[in-house]
Amino acid sequence: MAIFYQFVYQGVHNMATYILVDTANTFFRARHVVRGDLDTKVGMALHITLSGVKKAWQDFNADHVVFCLEGRSWRKDFYLPYKRNRQVARDKMTVVESEEDTAFWEIFDEFKNFVTDKTNCTVMRHSQLEADDLIAGWVQAHPNDNHVIISTDGDFAQLIAPNCKQYNGIQDITITHEGYFDKKGNHVIDKKTKEVKPAPNPDFMLFEKCMRGDTSDNVFSAYPGVRKKGTKNKVGLIEAYDDKSNKGFNWNNMMLQRWTDHEGAEHRVLDDYQRNVVLCDLTAQPTDIREIINTTIAENAKPKEVQQVGMRLMKFCAKWDMQRIADQAQYFAEPLNAKYPE
Repeated sequence: MAIFYQFVYQGVHNMATYILVDTANTFFRARHVVRGDLDTKVGMALHITLSGVKKAWQDFNADHVVFCLEGRSWRKDFYLPYKRNRQVARDKMTVVESEEDTAFWEIFDEFKNFVTDKTNCTVMRHSQLEADDLIAGWVQAHPNDNHVIISTDGDFAQLIAPNCKQYNGIQDITITHEGYFDKKGNHVIDKKTKEVKPAPNPDFMLFEKCMRGDTSDNVFSAYPGVRKKGTKNKVGLIEAYDDKSNKGFNWNNMMLQRWTDHEGAEHRVLDDYQRNVVLCDLTAQPTDIREIINTTIAENAKPKEVQQVGMRLMKFCAKWDMQRIADQAQYFAEPLNAKYPE
């Protein structure tokens, strides 16, 4: 269920286009597509992150960049298993992997400090919020503007709309309400069907996610084994979704089902579905969390006054041996220098 964001920017500027960077996602995904020693990986992660911002800035004729950062998520208190699998994975790291992970986080912190203190970009973080919360909140708070989300995270599919698209800088794919497009503007072909990948249906994709759960975030399914399309004797996700507004037979037939987990605990589908809505729907956070989102955005939606951004970028490039970016510093500095529009 969508909620109303109390903070809506009421400025008099013309329609703006914002680049919303899922910062940790972009930086750490870049790490996994690069081979080589630690210095090479670090340099390329920084290069890919800044290049993605520059490309989106140019391709979408943007006006301002917003970097959104991670805090310790409120979801971990609401649902104890949330992202617990991440810690399990960290515990299994080798010494070399652990050292690399630590080094990457240290360099990420330096990048975070750079965009915060040395650029005119908006940088948002709150100890209880994920970047997803801040990105969704920004879109909700600026309903009359355009938004481009830089991320590989499928969670943002629910935000796709005529004024909101997603750019996957790793695959160089843009997702809009009209479809999936490659770097040349051609429709992406689905590898399984060999046909044009259809435009996303944000509402159904969110419903399916809430029903199936999210293994990457350790969110359990509300109805394990549920089929997308039903059979003669059993309702599927499509039939239940089509009946969602009416709350008729198909909806209730699915939601009132019960199942038993491997520990013998009984679950009602509706209860687990409603839990997952709170976890997964980026407009359905608890009231106190929505207030934190609103306040964080309101405090940061204002111009900064950082001078000589280009020179500061050059120094940052020199420190991390990013000669290719330094050689084109004026183009990379442009999005970093643009202030929040008044």
